[in-house]
Amino acid sequence: MKEVADTPRRPGRPAQISREQIVEAVATFDNIDTITMRQLAERLEVRHGALYRWVKSRDELFDLISEVVVDRVLSAVELDSSGWRAQLRQLALLIREHFLALPGYASHLSRPHVHNTHSVDRLRRACIDVFIKGGISHQHAEQSWLIFITSMISWLAVEEQPVTIGHVTPRFDLFLGVLLRGLPTQDSDVAA
Repeated sequence: MKEVADTPRRPGRPAQISREQIVEAVATFDNIDTITMRQLAERLEVRHGALYRWVKSRDELFDLISEVVVDRVLSAVELDSSGWRAQLRQLALLIREHFLALPGYASHLSRPHVHNTHSVDRLRRACIDVFIKGGISHQHAEQSWLIFITSMISWLAVEEQPVTIGHVTPRFDLFLGVLLRGLPTQDSDVAA
């Protein structure tokens, strides 16, 4: 078994696993909600106690996952002057790619739980900046963020657990088009 010698909590020898490796190991499971810390340690080929140097509980594991996922999304997005809808489309596609890469992650996020406020806030600020650059006031940008992220996570949870209604399979492209057309382009687009 590998041994984890360095963690964010203790200096020492260079780490043999990283946050990225932990998240990659999580991605190999069928469902994030069914993972035990012991199973994750085995998958990483580290001692159970060594994993606890990184994360001491499932809540901390989900915090670590959220940090890594948000890092991946924000490092890949190119926020420029191409227009707020194009930027949100790019952000939505990256969120979808990275959230669905971890089976059960979107479903977990869609249920009430304590969110990693640091990671969520970084993603929130990026979206709000896009809305504000598009001419929306800060107050309406906050509301648009809530609509955007709530809709995205709910949709991705449906994609993870596909439910066919009649013979219709949910299509992300149609969902995203409707979502982006429905968000206000300026304060005057917001109904009182």
